[in-house]
Amino acid sequence: MEKNLTTGSVSKTIIYFALPYLLSYFLQTLYGMADLFITGQFCGVDSITAVSNGSQVMHMLTVIIVGLAMGTTVVIGRAIGADNKENAGVAIGNTITLFMVLSIVLTVVLLALVKPIVSLIAIPEEAVSGTVAYLIICFIGIPFITAYNIISSIFRGMGDSKSPMYFIAVACAANIVLDYLFIGACSLGPIGAALGTTLAQTLSVIVSLIAIKVKKTGIHVSANALKPQREVMGEILKVGIPVAIQDGCIQVAFIIITMIANHRGLDTSAAVGIVEKIISAIFIIPSSMLATVSALSAQNIGAGKHDRAALTLKYATFITCTYGIVVAIVMQFIASGLLGLFTSDSNVVLLGTQYMRSYIIDTMFAGVHFCFSGYFAAYGKSYIGFLHNIISITFVRVPGSYLASKLFPATLFPMGLAAPAGSVLSVMICVAAFVYLKRRGKLG
Repeated sequence: MEKNLTTGSVSKTIIYFALPYLLSYFLQTLYGMADLFITGQFCGVDSITAVSNGSQVMHMLTVIIVGLAMGTTVVIGRAIGADNKENAGVAIGNTITLFMVLSIVLTVVLLALVKPIVSLIAIPEEAVSGTVAYLIICFIGIPFITAYNIISSIFRGMGDSKSPMYFIAVACAANIVLDYLFIGACSLGPIGAALGTTLAQTLSVIVSLIAIKVKKTGIHVSANALKPQREVMGEILKVGIPVAIQDGCIQVAFIIITMIANHRGLDTSAAVGIVEKIISAIFIIPSSMLATVSALSAQNIGAGKHDRAALTLKYATFITCTYGIVVAIVMQFIASGLLGLFTSDSNVVLLGTQYMRSYIIDTMFAGVHFCFSGYFAAYGKSYIGFLHNIISITFVRVPGSYLASKLFPATLFPMGLAAPAGSVLSVMICVAAFVYLKRRGKLG
């Protein structure tokens, strides 16, 4: 059932919506971390590297799909805010058509390019075969990854962030059980990790389809709604494409940084891969706030409550800043212990600790531009998020990581500083854009 997010306390509404999404994101991150953790228990550094690199590619693909689906969340949110269920039904129908075609195309193209992809990201030779096997199985599961994410985006557009949490909880539990079966009992290594991930995702889609039949949303999706409509798809893609490109570029930057690490050897590659997984878990609040701000703001914009949308941005930014400061401080003391959970290799732990202690500073700044990106997307101005991320990646993150790697070959600490430096630039651009658009009357 759809939930109206345009009334009541703004702070309570943020918590009401964000908490289930936060838990969903945590479970999804745990889902990915389980593969790496269980692989580390039963396999060597080569398998850890294969799974960490392969899952990095899959994470990039997933966030691109989620970014595109942001268009669905915003369009449905505006329709719900304006109490127009017919428009919401058409948006859902066009979303199903669009993403069904997209998933088939992606599956075919990526399966054909799996070996060039592995070659491009410079996987250490010992981990090449494991990475190829991992990606082939995961690419076959792309339709299910796509289905889960678009179903979740539809529910969030209707103000329901709890249902997606239940879907991913099922997948997470199934993935852990299947990982121990395939990686532990069957000794399948990276292949087992991929099988566990794909089968668990399939199960979550089945559960979500059952939930759609059971829940009474009050929104009817007719056969006619499935027919592509230029205006509706145009609105979905207007918001979704810039967000998808933005998120995709961020992940490309991560992969380039992984490539830089891969050239430094197997230990550095494993260390960076483990840290990236931990960072993904730590970023649950900033990431949940991006989706929260976009969904809440979209409904309020649809209802003509622009001041409430701006207040949502303000509260969400405060929450993410506070969280970032606390996490950055705590991680300075627990980084090595956390790395030690994933591997017993002392050199990998040392390198990962150096990288983590500098990288973690990014939590103080990334959450701010995440919130702004969600706010701009709700107004159909997701190109701003795309621009600030492209500028940050091109001029700070990637060149900063490369230079640090070359100038400081004995430590990963300087390399980790490139991420927070890039986020500082993004925050400056977001604040400048917000002030400019407000003065021009472009934000209500």
